[in-house]
Amino acid sequence: MKERIVVKVGSNVLTRADGKLDVTRMSALVDQVAWLRLQGYEVILVSSGAVACGRQELKVEHSLDSVEQRQLYSALGQVKLVGLYYDLFREYQIHVGQVLTMKENFQPGEQYENQRACMTVMLENGVVPIVNENDTVSVTELMFTDNDELSGLIAKMMNAHTLVLLSNIDGIYTGNPDDPEAEIIRTVMPGTDLSQYIKAEKSAFGRGGMHSKYHTASLAARHGIRVIIANGMRDNILQDLVEKPKDTPHTEFIPKQ
Repeated sequence: MKERIVVKVGSNVLTRADGKLDVTRMSALVDQVAWLRLQGYEVILVSSGAVACGRQELKVEHSLDSVEQRQLYSALGQVKLVGLYYDLFREYQIHVGQVLTMKENFQPGEQYENQRACMTVMLENGVVPIVNENDTVSVTELMFTDNDELSGLIAKMMNAHTLVLLSNIDGIYTGNPDDPEAEIIRTVMPGTDLSQYIKAEKSAFGRGGMHSKYHTASLAARHGIRVIIANGMRDNILQDLVEKPKDTPHTEFIPKQ
């Protein structure tokens, strides 16, 4: 049986400093996913970036509230985002499929089973599922906390072996990552509490942050899923995590047996 990996890539990885989509990094990510598939892995990609895409497409002259902005830009941007993924993966003759989901789809019942069945048949036929929240209808209390939470639920639903959370820093540190005395925490054993090292700030362009990633990683590891937090801004990060993990900065949560 192929090893199944969920790769979550956040807004801070896919956007430049000006908030626009970084197509070069997106292309590099696709190269790495294609490489993983050649190594025999099944890959599910949970990708942010729709809102950033939408902002590039349309300049609105009148004011919109936060919900209207999110709905408008995500609706516009999701089309462009998946179109870009389609073109990039097509270079490798890899088919992709879009999965837009909502929090209520993860409650036990028909919607949960339908979603799992859909993604299962995609994987069985060599299709890479590209998953994102359906921001056009998911607002306020209906929203996921962020795509970290979504990726953890997808990993559990699809019985993934590994969940990789790509951020813009190397992992969890014993202090501020900019502090030269702070050290990266390489391994987190089951039941370890790292809350003293986690600040609850959010990322610049997304809703997540390290607090969110820590919470998601802890829950997923509790369900037997290996979780890696790593820096998606590093070249070939996914390949390096597979080929030379000891030389590649990251934080790994060891799953509960």
